[in-house]
Amino acid sequence: MGGFLLPYRWRIAGALTALVIAAGSVLALGQGLRYVIDAGFGTRDPGLLNTALLAVVGVAAVMACATFARFYLMMSLGERIIADLRKAAYAHVLTLSPAYFDSARTGEIASRLTNDTEQIRQGVGYGLSMFLRNLLMMVGALIMMFATSGKLAALVVLGVPAAMIPILLAGRYVRKLSRDNQDRVADVSAHVDESLHEVRTVQAYGHEARSREQFNRAAEAAYRSGVYRVTVKAWLIASVMLIGFCGVGAILWVGGHDVFAGRISAGELSAFVFYAVVVANGAGFISEVWGEIQRAAGATERLFELLDTQPALAAQPPVLAAPSRVKGAIRFDMVRFTYPSRPETPVLNAVSIDIKPGERVALVGPSGAGKSTIFSLLLRFYDAVSGRVLIDGMDVRHCDPQAVRHAMAIVPQDPVIFAASVSDNVRFGWPDATDAEVREACAAAHALEFIEKLPQGFDTDLGERGIKLSGGQRQRISIARALLANRPILLLDEATSSLDAESERQVAEALERLERGRTTLVIAHRLATVRNADRIIVMDGGRLHAVGTHNELLRDSALYAHLARLQFIAEAA
Repeated sequence: MGGFLLPYRWRIAGALTALVIAAGSVLALGQGLRYVIDAGFGTRDPGLLNTALLAVVGVAAVMACATFARFYLMMSLGERIIADLRKAAYAHVLTLSPAYFDSARTGEIASRLTNDTEQIRQGVGYGLSMFLRNLLMMVGALIMMFATSGKLAALVVLGVPAAMIPILLAGRYVRKLSRDNQDRVADVSAHVDESLHEVRTVQAYGHEARSREQFNRAAEAAYRSGVYRVTVKAWLIASVMLIGFCGVGAILWVGGHDVFAGRISAGELSAFVFYAVVVANGAGFISEVWGEIQRAAGATERLFELLDTQPALAAQPPVLAAPSRVKGAIRFDMVRFTYPSRPETPVLNAVSIDIKPGERVALVGPSGAGKSTIFSLLLRFYDAVSGRVLIDGMDVRHCDPQAVRHAMAIVPQDPVIFAASVSDNVRFGWPDATDAEVREACAAAHALEFIEKLPQGFDTDLGERGIKLSGGQRQRISIARALLANRPILLLDEATSSLDAESERQVAEALERLERGRTTLVIAHRLATVRNADRIIVMDGGRLHAVGTHNELLRDSALYAHLARLQFIAEAA
């Protein structure tokens, strides 16, 4: 947290200065009270009361200005730090490998970026400010109490530990409860995120009642956790206030006897009681905001756990700089891979592939053969357990993952459309592209016909996950994005699977133009789409089963011939 506070040290210094002035002003009021009672009432001089009133107004004005400065500086500091934390955490999350997201829930991560940072904002902006203010006033009031009456001050000092005991005992427990409460709130967020994103599946299977029950259980768990935390916090506040004001009553009793005996004046007793109330009130405030600070501390732990998660795919030494222009040579050298979530199940076994620049290679085989894993290793979403993946002769493990990915454009089977305009979606691979270039890419992907019919054309917001488009339209936007990115390696994962026959023909022509001069890897289940590939690699069970052209594999590979026969039978049917 210190790294986030240090850039604003002058703002913190200004807030602390204002804090000292405001606290000093409150303490000065106690001396004014003593003066009015001893000098004003004692001498029955109205002029002294006028002077005292002016002094009080002046001190109150100084206190108001200092309080404004303290509140503004601390609250704005809280807002600034939270914005910095959110930006840092989000930027860090984007660097984490897909392996992290295999086990983490997006709703949980979103909760840390929103709910937890909100708790930190409350703790830094309000809680810490009030804690320091009341702590400083308590220390100052104790000093003034000793200056007024050592005996009475000693009684107060003996009582302070009694007020602090509940804070110390309950503080750590409140922090634990706060973290548990944040975890329960995160469960609620995760359930909302998952069920609303897949609401069509929920409704299609009539799962609304079950989803509602699951959400209700999560919400009730968060409620019970929050109520228990509030109960402990309420007990803490009540205990401190009871101890504090019982102490004030005891001081009044002892001090009253000292006034009757002439050991102190009525004004001194009044000032002392004023300072005692400041101490008691400060202890009550500290006990109240201590819960907020502990809650913020629990949220900070959760957020910094996220920030401390190290990216698993940083460039390994010796770090190699990517060439300014990638030719597109790809090589898999005895690659073995298992997913981190399933380390006992090999996905690729000693796979060796050599692809020349500009070559068009198709990957075919049954589901689970390892075709998509080839793409994931190329994009360096994961690293091979053993063996090497090379692009232009460079081991990708020694390259910056972003530099590796910048050499590739991908068209996935499930097109990814963001809740943004058509232009922004197409520009995703090249944000600086002009409107004319965006239009040209969409024309090449045969997407203009439906884009121009949208309400705002290229400025139409496509909704969450492109809900306003059909499957084929989403696929053509995805293809336009890859066309515009214009990268030397092209990865196609059933890129035409969502298109009707006419659209497939048009897009196939666009892809044919796009593939010229580029290394292209195609994952295909429909063998008709890869007949003209330079080579077809047949995979099965994580191994290379056969390599050749369509006609060669029909003759030499029983598995390929079986896949072709099944498909042609299905097409005939």
